[in-house]
Amino acid sequence: MTDEGRVSLRRLLQRFTASEAEIDAQELRRESAECGGIPAQMCSRGQLVSVAGRLRTVVYTPRTNLPTLEADLYDGTDVVTLVWLGRRHIAGIEPGRHLTARGRVAVRDDRKVIYNPYYELDSPK
Repeated sequence: MTDEGRVSLRRLLQRFTASEAEIDAQELRRESAECGGIPAQMCSRGQLVSVAGRLRTVVYTPRTNLPTLEADLYDGTDVVTLVWLGRRHIAGIEPGRHLTARGRVAVRDDRKVIYNPYYELDSPK
């Protein structure tokens, strides 16, 4: 058996034994790479990045002086929280939506955050 045949067999076995979450994460990593996104686990504070993935949660946080809209973007490796200051709602920003976000990474409460990111909504799948 050739090396290529072994690799194909290994991938096939992994697909049969992997959980649904693992398969989903692999698919998100592949899609993120196709969009030119940097894996979220590789992002560090102060870095200007482009990340692509699926929104897991979207939460409006009313604050007395500045409301915020927060969305957790998962790309199969890690989560980056996108925060829009002064916004209550943004059309198209909803759980399950795929998007690409660009901005500078900050760290808040040991979580990666991009404030007021530039974003592009991907077509629904």
